[in-house]
Amino acid sequence: MLRDKYCAEVKEEEVGKEIKLCGWVFRRRDHGGLIFVDLRDRSGIMQIVFSPEISKETHEKAHELRTEYVISIIGTLRRRPEGTENPEIPTGNLELYAKELEILSQSKPLPFQIDETEEISELLRLKHRYLDLRRPQMQQNFLVRHRATMAIRNFLNDNGFLEIETPMLTKSTPEGARDFLVPSRLNPGTFYALPQSPQLFKQILMMSGFDRYFQIVRCFRDEDLRADRQPEFTQIDMEMSFIEIQDIIDVIEEMLFNCFKKVLDIELSIPFKKLTYDEAINKYGSDKPDLRFGLEIEDVTALVKRSQFKIFLETIEKGGVVKAITGKGFASFSRGEIDKLVQKAQSFGAKGLAWIKIKNGFESPILKFFSEELIKEIAQKIKAEEGDMILFIADELKKANEILGKLRLDIANTSKIERKGFQFAWIIDFPLFEWDDEEKRFVSMHHPFTSPKEEDLDTLLNISPEAFKNPLSPLKEIKAKAYDIVLNGYELGGGSIRIHRADVQEKIFKVLGLVEEETKKRFGFFIEALKYGAPPHGGIALGLDRLVMLMTGADSLRDVIAFPKTQKAYCPLSEAPSEIDTKQLKELHIKLDV
Repeated sequence: MLRDKYCAEVKEEEVGKEIKLCGWVFRRRDHGGLIFVDLRDRSGIMQIVFSPEISKETHEKAHELRTEYVISIIGTLRRRPEGTENPEIPTGNLELYAKELEILSQSKPLPFQIDETEEISELLRLKHRYLDLRRPQMQQNFLVRHRATMAIRNFLNDNGFLEIETPMLTKSTPEGARDFLVPSRLNPGTFYALPQSPQLFKQILMMSGFDRYFQIVRCFRDEDLRADRQPEFTQIDMEMSFIEIQDIIDVIEEMLFNCFKKVLDIELSIPFKKLTYDEAINKYGSDKPDLRFGLEIEDVTALVKRSQFKIFLETIEKGGVVKAITGKGFASFSRGEIDKLVQKAQSFGAKGLAWIKIKNGFESPILKFFSEELIKEIAQKIKAEEGDMILFIADELKKANEILGKLRLDIANTSKIERKGFQFAWIIDFPLFEWDDEEKRFVSMHHPFTSPKEEDLDTLLNISPEAFKNPLSPLKEIKAKAYDIVLNGYELGGGSIRIHRADVQEKIFKVLGLVEEETKKRFGFFIEALKYGAPPHGGIALGLDRLVMLMTGADSLRDVIAFPKTQKAYCPLSEAPSEIDTKQLKELHIKLDV
């Protein structure tokens, strides 16, 4: 080895010993007689001192050093003089007096400094990702990622799960997003798809008798990107046989408890809170609520019926609702600030935003339509106090919840409400289907392989084909054996108990509008497997990238994925995707029409 140990592994008991270290020049300071270099490797920093009294040749050579030069040092470890210690780093009481210096490689002037506090454009960071990844915060993110991955893998191994790989080149099936397609050279005119998830294969593994499977697996979705999405991502994928929903919940809670304890030394409070889908939507306007703060949405329809405000009364008469939320501290808002808040609500889809300030009494343009007693009742229901503002949305239920859910998060940001810690929750009792207005048909809320609850099974099996095209049919009332786990306002993962009966699976495909020929073409191998004795089974997939993003407090998935893409699915480092030469296209029997 070119070194004896990592920089941060040097200990005080080694003072007086000769040690060999390697790394990058993080900072260099010339104090005349002495030259100081902060030597950095993945473990941390060690201060190197170049003194002419130790070695004139080495001291002279140290003048050549520049930021990010890669060097090897042999020196004697000393304690730093009193008053010069650096308590910010583990080796802050020590320094290495250099006897020998070897420059292993030089560095060009940097496009940006390797300093975690410096503001750097993301495009520049991704173009020079090899430099960006040297930054201490980025190194820490990937250390957390490694430790989390190993903690999860070891936990699952200890609990009887088998790690089994599934294909990367597979069949294109509808799973909610566009597939990435790969042309086949050996079978001209045909294509593989990169897996959006190993869904069908992990279910087939259960039918094959493996009982407990897991995989930390790469998945691919060709969809529009944002801060918490990437075209290729990593899933903690799991499946179990002969289980019920609570069995999966227990395993995941224990796994996450173990992971957070081992990696962050944090003890999570388990069991996690459970919310039905309807509760989450009605209270928080989202099926992935941030529970680190209150500001619950309240239905005030019954109360405002006693008002004389025409807009509210007309909305209620048409079957709509009036819901409200508290703007904490918003009573101090000027009229201009209120106008901006109204515009924000309108950008979320609101027709308007009614408001009442609680400020030495009440203040509002709609005050004359409400009695003082009624306003006090509304304020009490939504926990609005002196200095707050009551905010109302009148609309149909789904839209009112959606708008106030977004406004709730915006208020938390504007009010700088404290949001600390890790608040997990399970969302259960999802609808099995949701109506697609554009396609005029029912689609799966999760995916087509999700089992309905037992009490809804007869409704599903006996429903007539005419109901498939009716948005008001009993199909909309069927609940799924599905569950999502959410953390701090993000969906961390989702899963379900799967369908293990061929007749139920075929019925689901019919409801979704897949004709028998299409079903056979896309899922024939899967339907056939169900007919050879499939056990009851279920599973879940958690986003590893998203979990690590939340564990590290990173702002984006791109800070916890080594080589991510931009929002246009472009890699500035490798310049992928790129054009392919004519010879390669010809081999694949492809002609471009661009």
